[in-house]
Amino acid sequence: MRAIVLMFDSLNRRMVPPFVDAAPADLPQFRRLASRSVAFDRFYAGSMPCMPARREMHTGRHNFLHRGWGPLEPFDDSAPEILGKNGVHTHLASDHVHYWEDGGATYHTRFSTWEFLRGQEGDPWKGVVGAHDIRLPPPQRMRTQDEVNRRHMATEATHSQTRTVDAGLEFLETNAEADSWMLQIELFDPHEPFFASERFRSARGLDPNASSDWPAYRKVLEDDNHVERVRDEYLALLDQCDHSLGRVLDAMDAHEMWDDTMLIVNTDHGFLLGEHGWWAKGVMPWFNELVHVPMYLWDPRERRAGERDERLAQTIDIPSTLLDFFGVRRPDDMQGLPLTADAPVHDGALFGVHGGHVNVTDGRFVYMRAAEDASNRPLEEYTLMPTRMRARFSVDELASWEPAEAFSFTKGLRTLRVDSPTGWLNSWGHGTMLFDLATDPAQLDPVVDDQTELRMAQLLVDLMRRNDAPASQFTRLGLPAAGEAEHVHLRARADRERALSIAEPLPRESDLAARDLLTLPLADVLSEPARREVVARYAPDLVHTEMIGLGRGASILTIAGRAGISAQTLRDLDRDLDAARRRASRDDGTGAP
Repeated sequence: MRAIVLMFDSLNRRMVPPFVDAAPADLPQFRRLASRSVAFDRFYAGSMPCMPARREMHTGRHNFLHRGWGPLEPFDDSAPEILGKNGVHTHLASDHVHYWEDGGATYHTRFSTWEFLRGQEGDPWKGVVGAHDIRLPPPQRMRTQDEVNRRHMATEATHSQTRTVDAGLEFLETNAEADSWMLQIELFDPHEPFFASERFRSARGLDPNASSDWPAYRKVLEDDNHVERVRDEYLALLDQCDHSLGRVLDAMDAHEMWDDTMLIVNTDHGFLLGEHGWWAKGVMPWFNELVHVPMYLWDPRERRAGERDERLAQTIDIPSTLLDFFGVRRPDDMQGLPLTADAPVHDGALFGVHGGHVNVTDGRFVYMRAAEDASNRPLEEYTLMPTRMRARFSVDELASWEPAEAFSFTKGLRTLRVDSPTGWLNSWGHGTMLFDLATDPAQLDPVVDDQTELRMAQLLVDLMRRNDAPASQFTRLGLPAAGEAEHVHLRARADRERALSIAEPLPRESDLAARDLLTLPLADVLSEPARREVVARYAPDLVHTEMIGLGRGASILTIAGRAGISAQTLRDLDRDLDAARRRASRDDGTGAP
């Protein structure tokens, strides 16, 4: 028995067959895959984004209620490690840059063997002295480092995606006659930046000398033409992913592997390309474009091909499926279920990001539970591995840690309990929302239905308890840690107007009369009394409240882009700041516009 897992990052379900009737790209290899596998129609992500999702791929349980982005913990089960201990050789070939950062450093070592390919998303790979100020934090060096890296991936053969598939297929070719192995080929693409090889870009008419392949994590401020160019950049990279998928399918055909080899093709989450007026992921609510993800399975025991599976399933089910396939017992702490035809099914799917909405779906309704108040507190992390994406927990953070009691899944170990920063992931501004996917699949109009909300709130509470969520999460969300959810706990009705207000897409930057002022550092805008009065009138929090997580040079437009103020507030500020400037110009006699 053998298994191949081909994992993409940020693969959009709404763009790949068979999940859409008219895909924006031809994608013949995805169509071929759909004809050879079961496609899951109601497959959801869980813990997000990248490394929390990969932690689920190992542990088979959610982690976002207890901590944010981080490594595997000492008490975590790991499906690749368990397989190895049961005689199954596991191999990872990946160009996923986050594996060699502080917050991802314990994942690859659970595999029997592994191979990394460098160069994605500003990976600190090739060193050019003076390319950027190395004193800046890594996120501020990423784009210049990425420019350096691209010089070393100028051809399709040297592109990290190609080299990763090469490495995976080398393992496959070497071991095609062997038994008892699991190969995970994990591609960073089509994650941003959408750096596709030139033949895929030229096929979509993209300018070889101009690129729009790295959208910011914020609301859309660009015009429609720019949005279309970014989508075309994504689609060009998706075309390249389709080609890579075909290489894997070709290898399975060539070695006649379909009789004894499981194939899983999956992703961690999606990516917004202008939907809901947003780019990317993470700062906004986790809409279905981000969490309702494509998943394909070929199981040679069942031989289901060209079929659709309607069950509610999640990322946590993948490790259970692999263990079941190899006849290995699933650990008690693993909550995922095998994706065999006769297996039990979930009554609800829990998903979210640490500090954001906590969400649940029953397959029809999606309930997004926001923080009860703007403080987004209490918010705590529970860990024995105090690192985040690219950094260790700070000395100040760790100075106030306290020992927590053991959770049901920590194997009797007590963890550190540390206050967690909230930053821009505060869900309160977006409000608690309930969506009916049967009548509103695009999730544009949150419904008010007390009975349905009550049922979904109880489902959410039940799933949080099954995951042994800390008491602080129930407090933060205004939900009962014990007992039943009641009408007093409902929020969707009260939050509806706030939710609709902040969900409205922003005006395009080019349409703003005072865009020069709106893009100034906020402190510079507030330094002039008339402008300060305008800001205080429409956005008093920007004047009177310390904006947690606000960079020193952040502007009003930056804040609007992160949903710190609504579209209507931005329009009011634009109009009155422009009027104040015109009055000042008339008063000083310059007549400047």
